[in-house]
Amino acid sequence: MWPGQGPAAGAGNGEVRGVPSLRSRALSVALIAAGRRRRFASAEAVRARVAETARRPASHLPPRSLGRVADVSRTFVGAWPVYDASPRGIEPAAQVLYVHGGGYIDELVRPHWSMIRTLVTQARARVVVPAYILAPRGTADRTVPVAADLLSGLIASGGAGGTVLIGDAAGAGLALAAAQRLRDRTGDQPSRIVLISPWLDLTMSHPDQAAIEAADPFQARSGLLEAGRLYAGTLATDDPRVSPLHGSFAALAPMTVFTGTRDVLTTDSRELLRRARADGVEVEFHEEPGLPHGYPLLPVPEGRAARDRIVDLIRSAAEE
Repeated sequence: MWPGQGPAAGAGNGEVRGVPSLRSRALSVALIAAGRRRRFASAEAVRARVAETARRPASHLPPRSLGRVADVSRTFVGAWPVYDASPRGIEPAAQVLYVHGGGYIDELVRPHWSMIRTLVTQARARVVVPAYILAPRGTADRTVPVAADLLSGLIASGGAGGTVLIGDAAGAGLALAAAQRLRDRTGDQPSRIVLISPWLDLTMSHPDQAAIEAADPFQARSGLLEAGRLYAGTLATDDPRVSPLHGSFAALAPMTVFTGTRDVLTTDSRELLRRARADGVEVEFHEEPGLPHGYPLLPVPEGRAARDRIVDLIRSAAEE
């Protein structure tokens, strides 16, 4: 069922990368000590977090500092607040749909907004950011069509440069499912799809995950399974709307994928590499040894290099 198992499976061009930086190693230790993994430590922890969010909804508002470098507005698509951030005083060179992570149960947080700031200021991109409805109210059957509509509208709006679809973690799964749905509806695709530590298979059934989980400072399979169950709603967790790894990759846009070997979800990225290339899709693949989930959003040298690469990809889309 899972060809190419093992830590080196699908590792880009076979390139051996160096050991993680001292700063990234120290950060992983600090994250473990701070108990960051507790949020997804168990099904009970996830249910408790969802209940607390229902009582006290978290804010998804952008930080005030973003308004110093960007023109920020908010509209609504149905019940979704959708933020629009553009560089101040200049025409955007490209446009981005950014879909945030958080296991489908957490709102936008500061690291997401920090990445969005980077895309606005360094890539000169207009960045559209949906604060989609979280699980269990927001389920895949309702969420994926709205995300596909947003992507379709952004592509159709044209403007200077291309359209880049970016998602991190759970947001990467939603982004990929939206791209698959849009392909099936109209054949349209963005210029490129960028997936950061993507969560693409909510069944959490890959046999390599047990060994990786022990070193993951952020996540545990039992908690992820529960969050995935809440997001799936009445659908099976292997339904492509829930787990786009089980959908077709044919005729999708070129992809860039970032993952780290201390991420229990890195198996999803390796499987995407194999399946997408088998379907004829171009994939640029970055697997960093010793790096945790979401490292491109972290204040470490490897994260900065990943952000620089994403900026370059957006600039390339702008020149198409």
